[in-house]
Amino acid sequence: MNILVVEDERNLADAIVRILEDASINAHAVYDGRAGLRAALTGDYDAVVLDVMLPAMSGYEVVHEMRRQGAATPVLMLTARTSTADKVEGLDSGADDYMTKPFEAPELLARLRALTRRRGEVMLDSVAFADVTLDLTTHDLACGTSSVHLSGKEFEVMRILMSSPARVVSKQDLLLRVWGDTDASENSVEAYVSFLRKKLSHIGSKVQITTLRMLGYRLELFEG
Repeated sequence: MNILVVEDERNLADAIVRILEDASINAHAVYDGRAGLRAALTGDYDAVVLDVMLPAMSGYEVVHEMRRQGAATPVLMLTARTSTADKVEGLDSGADDYMTKPFEAPELLARLRALTRRRGEVMLDSVAFADVTLDLTTHDLACGTSSVHLSGKEFEVMRILMSSPARVVSKQDLLLRVWGDTDASENSVEAYVSFLRKKLSHIGSKVQITTLRMLGYRLELFEG
């Protein structure tokens, strides 16, 4: 399961990410509404935890625009507002569920499980592209009978590439979603892509990570 957290209170956003990761759920946080909308529209997430009061765009505006553009990703709206009118506004904007702050971690996890069950996307065990399969539990990358274990960051880079294989993923996107801070450089991305290319070759896969100059990376199958 891959969850997007859109919350401008960074301490709370990071706490939610930790709660999810402790439950073996991949999570990524952004801190304003416009960034949240961009991330939600990629289609890379199984659900969105969305605060109401956000810079740039409110949570209501984000979920309304998601639905207008055809994004059906389940949205759990999170807010300190407790009035019925606020809940109705959130649900009418297109949210699937509504939870007030403060909240308990078990309730958050239960609501997300319910949302993803409703959508039929609970806890995929693996993702595949062409002749390779990535096990989301063991972090093993396999081709036929050959497999190799990926490190944490290798796994995250490969998961992102395999989740949307037709889409070009930029270095900046990988930096934000895998490293999550500004201390890492594009050299880090290049190094881990190089590691993954060697591991794909090691297991005999015909899948290659192609570099598109000035754009980023994409998976391609080479039959040669």
